[in-house]
Amino acid sequence: MLKDLDREYVLATYARADVSFVKGENATLTDSEGKKYIDFMSGIAVVSVGHSNEKLSNALCEQIKNITHISNLYLIEPQIKAAEAIVKSSGYDMRCFFGNSGAEANEGAIKIARKYGEVDGKIKRYKIITLEHSFHGRTITTVKATAQESMHNFFGPFPDGFVYAKDIDEIESMLDSHTVAVMIELVQGEGGVEPLDRDKVQALAKMLKDRNILLIVDEVQTGIYRTGEFLASNLYDIEPDIITLAKGLGGGVPIGVVMTSHKDILSAGDHGSTFGGNYLSSTAALSVIEILNEYKDSGELDEALLYFEKGVNRLHIKYPDIFLKSVGFGMMRGLRVRDGDTLAKIISNALKEGVVVLKAGKNTLRLLPPLTISKGEMDEGFFRLDNAIASI
Repeated sequence: MLKDLDREYVLATYARADVSFVKGENATLTDSEGKKYIDFMSGIAVVSVGHSNEKLSNALCEQIKNITHISNLYLIEPQIKAAEAIVKSSGYDMRCFFGNSGAEANEGAIKIARKYGEVDGKIKRYKIITLEHSFHGRTITTVKATAQESMHNFFGPFPDGFVYAKDIDEIESMLDSHTVAVMIELVQGEGGVEPLDRDKVQALAKMLKDRNILLIVDEVQTGIYRTGEFLASNLYDIEPDIITLAKGLGGGVPIGVVMTSHKDILSAGDHGSTFGGNYLSSTAALSVIEILNEYKDSGELDEALLYFEKGVNRLHIKYPDIFLKSVGFGMMRGLRVRDGDTLAKIISNALKEGVVVLKAGKNTLRLLPPLTISKGEMDEGFFRLDNAIASI
């Protein structure tokens, strides 16, 4: 049995469901028993252009037949073109560094900020403020940057220099002469699909700019049209100093990017990655951006976002005793559930009904479908999710 082999040979870092998927087509998955599911999760906001996307698959097949990896010691054409596409799509004047994950992208952002805080080779400013309920990664440094005490068990001692604000209003009072940056998610994904207030974010961005303190925006989950625009930063109409991306950028191929307007901050040897931005991953990123830029320009993405929002809101209205609030933007949506036990039952029942959903925070049902999900797949997914809720 596959589950027995998993128990014997794989570290138990995930509470896995006893399901193995063997095929996917856009937002429809098929398991090893032939059962079909509607994917309202997309690998936690990763499979942005759907499963088995023909254009992405063809681009990867063509690339892998020629060259998969060489080294960042040489020019890599798809990496350069992907960087150009990211920068032009973002609307910001920045340069990119490629890694392999969101955590690595955030590590790069922290290193950029720390170097920015140096004066004459000495660290003068090093503190980075993050928000309560944030999530920035699983490495030792990004775990410490994550303002969730439950994630700090077992793994100390941690790097110094991270301080936590309970909300955006508290940040200004925490700034001091050692503060170099503030790091935020515009919509806290793991923290419960919680959007920050747009006016407060804009005021924060201006205040930090006036004080020469960097604004880092973690767009690992919100980026690449997840909230409706290429970046959530575009939606909030701000200009961060540093932005991090991952998840949906590769359409399923591991990739991470840190981009910054401080284009000459890093020199040769300051940072690196063996696999980062290799031929395969950067080809994937370039293809995903081309697909989604065209999808956005055609108006189809905005139409799909509205259709999905209506489906989420129908459930919220239909089950007022279960759902306290509808939250999120675009195809990064959540339904706040009355309690954790009810949420666990919904997720379990949904899997039985054939729709894949997940949890965020303590009591939020999180919905992150592929951006290319069809209206028919949405209708079927919401029908199955409705059945799952009704059966509680």
